[in-house]
Amino acid sequence: QVQLVESGGGSVQSGGSLRLSCAASGYTYSNHWKGWFRQAPGEEREGVAAIHNDGNTTYGDSVKGRFTISQDNAKNTLYLQMNNLKPEDTAMYFCAVQTMSTSPTLHALSRLRYNYWGQGTQVTVSS
Repeated sequence: QVQLVESGGGSVQSGGSLRLSCAASGYTYSNHWKGWFRQAPGEEREGVAAIHNDGNTTYGDSVKGRFTISQDNAKNTLYLQMNNLKPEDTAMYFCAVQTMSTSPTLHALSRLRYNYWGQGTQVTVSS
């Protein structure tokens, strides 16, 4: 049974930083993608960043240059370093992993690519 547990969320002021972690168990990193998504109240869940097992990364336009996704395969842990946070970054942040093959045309930040999700960690940025 795959379990994903996020941590590291909290409340910060605009311009601050946070580092999210996602610890995975029951899962061996495979040749697929792992990602971070976020969802604000009343909004759809959006892709923030994703990383392939080969190290290739992709980011949503709103976080490029501010957020960095990384992975420690030895620790089965996924990270999201968030710098220069803005109030519009306020959301519940979820990590997700893909363990099954999907269409190669499916974007790495599409929710449809991922079949396991964590419970989320709240990030609140005040102005």
